[in-house]
Amino acid sequence: MSKLSRRRFLKYSSSLLALNAIGASSLSYSQTRKIGVALVGLGNYSERMLAPALLDCKHCELRGIVTGSPQKIPKWQGKYGIKDKNIYSYETMHEAANNPDIDVMYIVTPTSTHMKYALLAANAGKHVWCEKPMAMNTNECQQIIDACDKNKVKLTISYRMQHEPNTIRFGAYAKSAPFGKIQSVFTRAGYAGRGFPEDNWRMKKDMGGGAMYDMGVYPLNGARYLTKMEPIAISATHEKSHPDIFKEVDETTYFTLEFANGLTADCGTSVVKSFNKARVECENGWYELKPMSEFTGVTGTTSAGEVFPAINKRQPTLQMDNDALAIINDTDVLVPGIEGMRDIHVVEGAFNSAAQNGKRILL
Repeated sequence: MSKLSRRRFLKYSSSLLALNAIGASSLSYSQTRKIGVALVGLGNYSERMLAPALLDCKHCELRGIVTGSPQKIPKWQGKYGIKDKNIYSYETMHEAANNPDIDVMYIVTPTSTHMKYALLAANAGKHVWCEKPMAMNTNECQQIIDACDKNKVKLTISYRMQHEPNTIRFGAYAKSAPFGKIQSVFTRAGYAGRGFPEDNWRMKKDMGGGAMYDMGVYPLNGARYLTKMEPIAISATHEKSHPDIFKEVDETTYFTLEFANGLTADCGTSVVKSFNKARVECENGWYELKPMSEFTGVTGTTSAGEVFPAINKRQPTLQMDNDALAIINDTDVLVPGIEGMRDIHVVEGAFNSAAQNGKRILL
């Protein structure tokens, strides 16, 4: 595993905070054209979430697919009218370089393959939208960033919560401090279950399976986003309740993030326990997102009795429209590659700490 130096970490701090401060509302709404999207990987998330969400998008649309399962093609063509010339296998996806229908390749494959397909997309001259977690380690993240920079294409990591209005609202509180100085942060994201079949990639360590990679980036990124600070240290432990099932990967991980001003964030993630909440305690009150990461909506509440209802639309629609507008208007994306790399740096620290019985690891 590679390390992201503290110096390099700090180098990007001011630029990332500036991007987060932009907010979705600052993107101008151009109606000149729609961005053509090719989904790379036709698994559950593409089929049930992204493809339906693209039907509702104003600024982008589904035009292509990349799949290793030819039997899926007729169904997708029948449902979405995808042209024959816009269908690729993983071995031929580089040929999209000569296809003007496709502007973006959205990587929706197992984490261990993100770098491979992101590099193919970037080298084909296509903008890259990459699902989280960004990659297996920070070295892979940097290679993706470098390839996109070299080919002058935009790279965004698909943290849909950073496009969600109530999350943006509470993220801004870190600066405006309507309830005073932040005193503590609590974030949790997990779902109940007993894992997946043994051959499923989510059960394999070398493919990016397990709770910390699958769900851990939600409480991790949530704590960073709501505080607008970078952690300087982490302590983490794994909890095992089904060792006969989870033979390679973590099923529940708890971790504490430490920030330079003395603030700590109590974070947790699981694929056997259901919890979903972010709460920020301040000097003069509190605010929380419950659930903090849910496709059906995120509700915000405060100690002042305020209730901010969930949006009445698919979150990926909001995310993809914002990312498409960044391409149309040639503006900065809301969630750049460095944001994904920062999380992976902390994920590496979490595994390092857990392997040493919760030892405090400097980041």
